[in-house]
Amino acid sequence: MQLICGIDEAGRGPLAGPVTAAAVILPEDFPFDILNDSKKLSQKKRESAFRIIIEKALSYGIGWSWPEEIDKINIHNAALLAMKRAFEELDKNPDITFVDGLYTPDVNCRKEAVVKGDTKIREIMAASIVAKTVRDLWMIRYSWIETEYFFEKHKGYPTKLHRSLVEKLGPSPIHRKSFKCSSSYNLQLF
Repeated sequence: MQLICGIDEAGRGPLAGPVTAAAVILPEDFPFDILNDSKKLSQKKRESAFRIIIEKALSYGIGWSWPEEIDKINIHNAALLAMKRAFEELDKNPDITFVDGLYTPDVNCRKEAVVKGDTKIREIMAASIVAKTVRDLWMIRYSWIETEYFFEKHKGYPTKLHRSLVEKLGPSPIHRKSFKCSSSYNLQLF
């Protein structure tokens, strides 16, 4: 059996929090019909699929790049770093790795970038679900620390509520300083 790894990330566009990546290797008998691009699944279906992926995957890894790293090396390089970290968490060596997007991280494996891979390749769909779910959970838990930003509602994405809170309160410790958040703060989106 050829081991196929899928890698995807979540959190490229938010103004706050980490960018999170997942690498997933699935067995041949996985219930593939539960998979889809994480953005096309309801939260309930995504969380249900997440539990099944974690239970049945042959191997999976999760990688993070933190706001300070994003500000230092830019979001593109930080996303690739999170992907590399996720891949390095695998306890099996895949024969090939498919990565959602135009670029691949620096991993020791045959690899291929696949545009819209999260709609085409099942292992990338699974990675998309894992990355989105764990990042959302991290943002919800962080909201317990910085309650006034309501991270549990917007997960750091640039919603009207989030932008108005940053305008009023200033950036939190997890805001990406290199992203444009409001007219008052010198944050610039790449």
